[in-house]
Amino acid sequence: MIKKFIRKILGVKDQRDLTEPVILGPDEHQIDPKNVSANAVRVTQTLQEAGYKAFVVGGAVRDLLLGVKPKDFDIATDATPEQVKRLFRRAFIIGRRFQIVHVMFGQDLLEVTTFRGAGSDNAPKDEHGRVLRDNHFGPQHEDAARRDFTINAMYYDPATQSVLDYHGGIEDIRAKTLRIIGMPEARYREDPVRMLRVVRFAAKLGFTIEPTTRAPIPVMAPLIDNVPAARVFDEMLKLLLSGHALACLKELRSAGLHHGLLPLLDVVLEQPIGMKFVTLALDSTDGRVKAGKGVSPGFLFASLLWHQVLEKWNAYRAAGEMPIPALHLAADDVLETQTDNLALQRRIATDMRDIWAMQPRFERRAGRAPYKLLEHPRFRAGYDFLLLRCASGELPAEIGEWWTEFYEAEGGERERLVAVASTREAAAPKKRRPRRGPRKSAGEGAPVQAQATAGGGDE
Repeated sequence: MIKKFIRKILGVKDQRDLTEPVILGPDEHQIDPKNVSANAVRVTQTLQEAGYKAFVVGGAVRDLLLGVKPKDFDIATDATPEQVKRLFRRAFIIGRRFQIVHVMFGQDLLEVTTFRGAGSDNAPKDEHGRVLRDNHFGPQHEDAARRDFTINAMYYDPATQSVLDYHGGIEDIRAKTLRIIGMPEARYREDPVRMLRVVRFAAKLGFTIEPTTRAPIPVMAPLIDNVPAARVFDEMLKLLLSGHALACLKELRSAGLHHGLLPLLDVVLEQPIGMKFVTLALDSTDGRVKAGKGVSPGFLFASLLWHQVLEKWNAYRAAGEMPIPALHLAADDVLETQTDNLALQRRIATDMRDIWAMQPRFERRAGRAPYKLLEHPRFRAGYDFLLLRCASGELPAEIGEWWTEFYEAEGGERERLVAVASTREAAAPKKRRPRRGPRKSAGEGAPVQAQATAGGGDE
């Protein structure tokens, strides 16, 4: 109190003591206790009864303050991972970079972390300054300083219904501002993935990135290349499945972060057909996420990388390759490159390949071909992909309309649709097959065609 009085007399602006939190009561923060997970309350209560401090922390508190029911609840405590593990029947210590405890209640998983200390200066780092391992524990105020953004550095105690705020997070939430804690350059160097996180939160929450927080990103973006590809992929997946994927990608471009993540994104978004296709795909994904429906990562990445495949597919065909083999070669080229860039899991890559490989088959509507395609285990994903191609103007709308009718029809109606399609195909002028010459690479041969004309060919 004396220091505060002296500072007031001298006219010095009062500064926040970062070791002491601002404590907000229920009337001030207005969090609805009904939005707090019963299992999160159970974990904090068990830890507190054992003599430890325990709080709901991070994004869950942020969402509660915004009036949104969180999907996930993280707990922060002064108990060590071993002490936490002993208190719960189903608890597992995981993590190398920083140990955490997974506490399971049925299918509900809660992450419990021990307060992190300010010992990162001595933590093992790579040559670029990225922290490799850091299991240094400390007091709560140091844990708050180690968190990334002010809006994610608040603690909620379900027992007292109080919020502890060390860095002005509540003020930034009210101002809809995203601000990093500490020096931005140092925090991005410690963990370059924070640059992706700031973009995701800004797009998802509709917040403005504070100028000092944004300024270093374009210069420091190359540091993301030093992060393990699997971790970057996980963050990209969160970004694309946030329900605000299109806004996130636009923010990525604005911040200069898209290079190396989706290298041809600029090219795609500058082409009218490509831009419309990607926009439709991301709008569809956002709609499903907001409606609480499932989204296939395979379908999503198949959509984002389709125009890379399409370009190579057309190049292979122009070089004399038949349509079906040309498509497989194009898919191989793209997946080989992007598996390294994005650490695509084998299951996701397989789904992408299936979706792409089905596309020429949708143009074969005579005989038994449509019935065989309908039995494909990934038919629905391939069909939805076809509709995107038609909606973007890449293929005639009539193809998508025919398949919609065929998919929804039964028995005799399907036979009638196939008969009509067979008559049209028989009456259509035959396309001359390109003369088969020596196989050329995708970069050689005639110019790439403007749009796909996938048809014919033997499987």
